[in-house]
Amino acid sequence: MHHLFDYLRENVTMKIATYNVNGVNGHLPVVLKWLEVVQPDIVCLQELKAPQEKFPLAAFSEAGYQAIWHGQKSWNGVAILARNDIRLQEITRVLPGNPDDDQSRYLEVLAGPLIIACLYLPNGNPAPGPKFDYKLDWFRRLQERAAVLLSHDTPVVLVGDFNVIPTEKDVYKPERWADDALFRPETRAAFHSLVQQGWTDALRTLYPDETIYTFWDYFRNAFQRNAGLRIDHFLLSPQLKDHLRSGGVDRQVRGWEKTSDHAPVWIELSL
Repeated sequence: MHHLFDYLRENVTMKIATYNVNGVNGHLPVVLKWLEVVQPDIVCLQELKAPQEKFPLAAFSEAGYQAIWHGQKSWNGVAILARNDIRLQEITRVLPGNPDDDQSRYLEVLAGPLIIACLYLPNGNPAPGPKFDYKLDWFRRLQERAAVLLSHDTPVVLVGDFNVIPTEKDVYKPERWADDALFRPETRAAFHSLVQQGWTDALRTLYPDETIYTFWDYFRNAFQRNAGLRIDHFLLSPQLKDHLRSGGVDRQVRGWEKTSDHAPVWIELSL
């Protein structure tokens, strides 16, 4: 573990962010503006909606970031950006357990002293049905992979759009979501059993009682009414629990012109 402490001692804090961009090219100006304002060290992006060759690497390079990404035409897609002084090395771009799964939803890298797993869990609607079955099976594979990651000495952050509303506290008017794949008992149980492996839900740990949302629909004035959901999460392996210093949601970005329906979410890890 000393390498982690040495690294953090030099850097004092590391800011890690996650952002479902809902189209990396369509919303690129917003993403770049946010990067310039916030200057996170590491960023996990989901829902690129861009094939591999259409990822805007040049724009991110100019902003001071290197990138590893896994694109897919018109759907899904995940990427991890890191400041140029952070060693970034790909571990896998496939969530093990289903050789037939061709959806780009998972990317695992070594970023400095951390393993970062960026994920975009399936939505699963309509539920019940094949899409919901796929979601629960993906969740099962994630639990298996997460258990393997916990067996390593290297600290791990599982981060991204989990498409899970963990509790009633995490949604505006929970009764309206009872039959939704994001809030069904099976989905919440899967998230709960994942966390029970020994992960720390960073935002909920920092803010045990506050209302925190990370997503607001484009429809029915949801953002203006603060009718939101908390579905973007950071899960920290046990080595990092005591290093969690702060975190939050950049909700103002959700109010910008031509923006994603998610807001960026971030945490800071330190000694």
